[in-house]
Amino acid sequence: MLVASLYVYAFLSEFILIYPVYTLLFTDTGISVAQASSLFAIWSLTGLLLEVPSGAWADTVSRRLLLFLGPLLTGLGFALWLLFPSYWVFALGFVLWGAGEALISGSYEALAYEELERRGRAHRYATVMGRATSLGLVANAAAIGLAVPVFAAGGYPVVGMASVLACVVGAAVALTLPEHRTPGSAGERRYLAILREGITQARADRGVLRAVLLVSFVTAIWGALEEYVPYLGAETGVAKTTIPLLILLVWVGATAGGLLAGPAERMPARAYALTLGLAAAALAAGAASGHAAGFVPIAVAFGAFQLAGVLADVRLQERITGPARATVTSVAGLGTNVVTLTVYTAYGAASPYASHGVTFTLLTLPYVLIALLAAQSSR
Repeated sequence: MLVASLYVYAFLSEFILIYPVYTLLFTDTGISVAQASSLFAIWSLTGLLLEVPSGAWADTVSRRLLLFLGPLLTGLGFALWLLFPSYWVFALGFVLWGAGEALISGSYEALAYEELERRGRAHRYATVMGRATSLGLVANAAAIGLAVPVFAAGGYPVVGMASVLACVVGAAVALTLPEHRTPGSAGERRYLAILREGITQARADRGVLRAVLLVSFVTAIWGALEEYVPYLGAETGVAKTTIPLLILLVWVGATAGGLLAGPAERMPARAYALTLGLAAAALAAGAASGHAAGFVPIAVAFGAFQLAGVLADVRLQERITGPARATVTSVAGLGTNVVTLTVYTAYGAASPYASHGVTFTLLTLPYVLIALLAAQSSR
C-alpha cells in the first residue's frame, strides 16, 4: 500500500490539466506580461518563505496531514481562478499553490524514507523515488496532451475542474499513506526546537551539508533549463510542429534516468562525478550544435541529471539523523528554489546577448565544477 500510494500521489500531483493553459487564462482576463511576471514572483516567494517552516511543521505534527492539506490548498487556488478571475485572485491562487507545494516538499521524502526504513526496505528508496519522479514526468506529459482536446471541448471551466479534481483525489490518496511515527506533543516550543535542530544539522554536519548542496545544485540547474527547451528547439530552425517532439524526446530521457535510479543506487562517488561530467559535456555539445539531432545528447544528459538528482536525495536521506528529517529535506528544497531563481535570472540576463545554445552551454559549466568537487571528495 505504501509504495502504490506514493506512486499514485506523485502522478496526481503533476496530472494538472490547467498547467499548459493558465497563462492563456491570464491573457484573456487582461493580465499583462509584467503582471504575469509579478504573479510568478509571488509564487516563487511564497515557496521560499514557507519551505523550511513547513518542513519543521511536518516533523512536529503529521507528515501525512501535510500531504493531505497540500493538494487541497492548490486545488482551492485553481477553483478561485475559475470563479473570480482577476489579478488579485490570481495572486491569492499562487500563494495557495506555493503554500501547497511547500507543505508537500520535504514531507513526501521524509515519510517515504522512514516508512521504508521501518519495513527494513530503506535500500529501495532510490528505486521508489526514481519511479515516482518518472511517473510525475509521465503525468505532466499526459496532462499537456489531454489539455488540448479538453480545452477545445469545454474551455477553462472543464480544464480547471479537472485540475481541482486531481488535487482532491490526490489529497484522498494521501490519507491512505501509512505513518507509524509519533510526532510528540505539538506546541511552539517543540516546533522551534525541531526547526533549530534541522537547520543546525544542515549547517553543522558536513556530510549533511554536502548532500543538501548537491541536491540543490544538481536538481535545480537542469530543472530550470528544461523550461527553455522549446526556445532551443525553435532556434534549430525546425518546424513548429516538430518542437513538441523534441520536448517529448527530452522527457523520455529524463523519465529513463529516474527509472535507472534503483540499479544505480550504490554508484561509487567517482562514477557519480564522471556521470555528471559526461552529462554536462553531452548537454553542452547538443545545445551548441544548433541542430535537431543535438536533442539526442540533450535527452541523455537530462536523464543523467535526473538520475544524479535522485541519488543525491538518497545520500541526503541516509545522512539525516534525528526527528527533523522533513526540516532538513526542506532546507535542500529551499536551496533548490534559490538556485532555480538564480538560473532564471542568469538566463534572462544573457538572453539579449547570446543565443539559446550558447546560454545553455554556459549554464552547464557549474556541473563541471560539481563533478570535480564530487571526485575530489571521493578521494
